[in-house]
Amino acid sequence: MHPNPAVFAPLLLASLAFFVWSLYRKLSLIALGRPGYTFRGIGEGLREMLLYAFVQKRVLHKFFGLNHLVIFWACMVLVFVNVEFVVSGVFPAARLSVLPDALYVPIRFLSDIMSALTLAAIVIALVRRTFFPPYPEARSFESYLILLLIAVHMIAFFGVSAAEIARGEERAAAFMPVASFFGEFLADLTPKHIGATFNFYWWLHAGALLSFITVLIPFTKHLHVFTAIANCFLHTGIKPNTQLPEVFEAGRTFGVGQVDRFTVKDLFDPFACTKCGRCQQVCPANITGKPLNPRQVVNDIKVNLLANGPLLKRGGVPTLPLIGDGGPGSVSEEAIWACTSCGACMEACPVFIEHLPKVVGMRRHLVEMEARFPEELLNLFENMEQRSNPWGIAPGERTKWASLLEVKPFARGETEYLLYVGCAGSFDSRSKQVTVNLATILDAAGVSWGILGKDEKCCGDSLRRLGNEYVFDRMARENAALFRERGVTKVITQCPHCFTTLKNDYRQYGIELEVIHHAELIRQLLAEGRLKLDRRVSDLGKIILHDSCYLGRHNDVYEAPREVVAAVTGAAPAEFDRAREDSFCCGAGGGRMWMEEQTGTRINLNRVTEALAKHPDTICVACPYCMTMFEDGLKDKQAGQTRVKDIAEVVAEGMRPVQ
Repeated sequence: MHPNPAVFAPLLLASLAFFVWSLYRKLSLIALGRPGYTFRGIGEGLREMLLYAFVQKRVLHKFFGLNHLVIFWACMVLVFVNVEFVVSGVFPAARLSVLPDALYVPIRFLSDIMSALTLAAIVIALVRRTFFPPYPEARSFESYLILLLIAVHMIAFFGVSAAEIARGEERAAAFMPVASFFGEFLADLTPKHIGATFNFYWWLHAGALLSFITVLIPFTKHLHVFTAIANCFLHTGIKPNTQLPEVFEAGRTFGVGQVDRFTVKDLFDPFACTKCGRCQQVCPANITGKPLNPRQVVNDIKVNLLANGPLLKRGGVPTLPLIGDGGPGSVSEEAIWACTSCGACMEACPVFIEHLPKVVGMRRHLVEMEARFPEELLNLFENMEQRSNPWGIAPGERTKWASLLEVKPFARGETEYLLYVGCAGSFDSRSKQVTVNLATILDAAGVSWGILGKDEKCCGDSLRRLGNEYVFDRMARENAALFRERGVTKVITQCPHCFTTLKNDYRQYGIELEVIHHAELIRQLLAEGRLKLDRRVSDLGKIILHDSCYLGRHNDVYEAPREVVAAVTGAAPAEFDRAREDSFCCGAGGGRMWMEEQTGTRINLNRVTEALAKHPDTICVACPYCMTMFEDGLKDKQAGQTRVKDIAEVVAEGMRPVQ
């Protein structure tokens, strides 16, 4: 009882040939990308692949991920069954039944159970996608086709197995409860009808399998069955805390203005995308009604590559613009400028797609090649070039915050730490209060520290994230040279943007600094007993802690602020619903601090609303940008009863003697 191999074999060979040709035609376009990928090694790659592709650690971050895990592992187990199906379709005698019972029976038992679990998981997935989709566009023909074809595959397996059991040809029938249940419905049929049933389900199984090979895998998101696993293996370990540098030479092209300017990894990412929508679900710009959708950006890059790639391979000119309003395959400028560089998309992606470098690359093209950027950035760029700070204030004003303190300049061999005050800490009236409190804390703990005074320049964080890599490059080189000249090796920052730039970006300029954020240093000083508190702070009321994207998600600093608040108040701070890795951006990162939000609702209002739902008396932050965004949001919400305090200010409260 087996279909004619003379019919199936040519179909299989044609399908496999078409499969290989289709994949080559698509994936060979990835080679158009520029270098820039660094492989971490086979051992590390295998570890990442095992943990994230097979154990699916990030997929399980959400509860429904369990359903995907069931489908994934069921497919892995059923590989044996499908291999047997294909081979026996060509060589009928080559079947698993030739194996001894010790091997054969467990395989048949597992295939029966896993097929049933897969069918149940598919039904759940269909219900979820129909009634509770992760995003509206998830109700697509492609998604339903994939799920239904998997279901057909499972139903066909049970039909074939039930027919074999009804004919008494399956010796493992006692260990196949689901197939045996369906086999009972065929028991009263004649051998002819059972044979016809077998043939129907066998060809249904073959049709489903060949459809996967010729249609679903090459032409739908189901290609991620292979590419997502590969992407986990190739995972660079990169966090969103730095970007690849540009080489500034005459005649070079800067940024990404057409698809072949992306790196090879950038071009592989879209083929690994599962369209799960997790990136857009956490994107602050998308959530607040901006046109930026990280999932769509990745998909547009793939559409653009497929449209322009063949032309570029032949040395032609792209016909579909990468940046603009050209429809699918083009990324709008408004979407590009909406990004806050918070990195939530990269943190949420189960298969390590790197969205942020792609956005920054397109920003670089607009700034450096087209001189096309939002009008309000013109003052920022000019101020940075002329006076090395966003406000364009004279460098001599940098030390005014210290007018009532005895602050020493940093001296090589005499001073341990450079306090890198930063632009906000030097010029912003609210952040200067934080700087004074931090200086007081350092003095009280006996820390050896000094400042650069008027010689301090902006670190250039906003410039790099906004795509003005040329001015950033110049600033970074000047700062690195100054640090070497002054003998700076240890740096304290109060701004997470300065922290991550000096710590991560400046390594590209040959300088390794030991950079510590003031939250980490204060925790260390308290733990060592060098910083003494005069009282437990209770007059700040209920404190809720906000995780800065650049301190937390970009650099994994989560515990230090919490431990400091607990040490000062005697109780752990309250938590946002979206906290730690899932924290929601204040809206000021990626240079958005210097831009207005013209579309949708304000990102900071979304975060402030979340905070006020917890009824806090004090919102504790560890970033001057977050400070500004929260205070502005509270004013808009007319919530004057709630205060915003930097962590240094909370500690300073504990240093005041009891009255």
